[in-house]
Parts: sequence; structure tokens; C-alpha cells
Amino acid sequence: MLVVTTNDIAGYRISKVIGEVNGLTVRTRNVGAQIGAGLKALIGGELAGMTRQLQESRDEALQRLIEAAEAKGANAIVAMRYDSNELYGTYQEILAYGTAVVAEEL
Repeated sequence: MLVVTTNDIAGYRISKVIGEVNGLTVRTRNVGAQIGAGLKALIGGELAGMTRQLQESRDEALQRLIEAAEAKGANAIVAMRYDSNELYGTYQEILAYGTAVVAEEL
């Protein structure tokens, strides 16, 4: 599956627009990562546990996006974006979305 953030795909022609697709994940924050983040706030630096957890969430949302596009018969996704939100100060929502298309190589 070809996934791009642009509206066009160089070297391809979009022959069919299938429509909007998305992949969503909602996760609880890891208690260990939160404790580490609190301690790190005192001295500064990267929050490695939180970084790892957010990357895993993005990867999961992207995989779900791809699965949704494939289920609709797409072979590519254009205009892909991420959106994130915090829910109740405890949960994190990561949404990957874009437009499912059929793209043909030129």
C-alpha cells in the first residue's frame, strides 16, 4: 500500500477516488512512563517512554488506516494526516486519515 501526505503521487495517475478512510487507536498512558515523565520534568530531556508509546500508537493507527483502505479496494492513500487528542487527561487518541484511491503507474 502506497501512503503519501501529498494530494498526488509522482509517477502515478489516480484512476478512482474511493473516499475518506481512517484508523483510530485510543490508549491509556503507561503509569511507568508517567512517573518517568514527572521525574524528567525536574531535570529536562527526552521522555523516551512516552516517545516510544506515542510512536507505537501512530504505527497502530496507520496500520488500521491501511487495512480500511484495502477493505474498500484501494491500493494507495493520498493526503494522509495524523490527528491526536487527549481524553480526560488519561487517554490518548491517535487518528490517521486520508483519501483511499486506486493509482496506476504511468
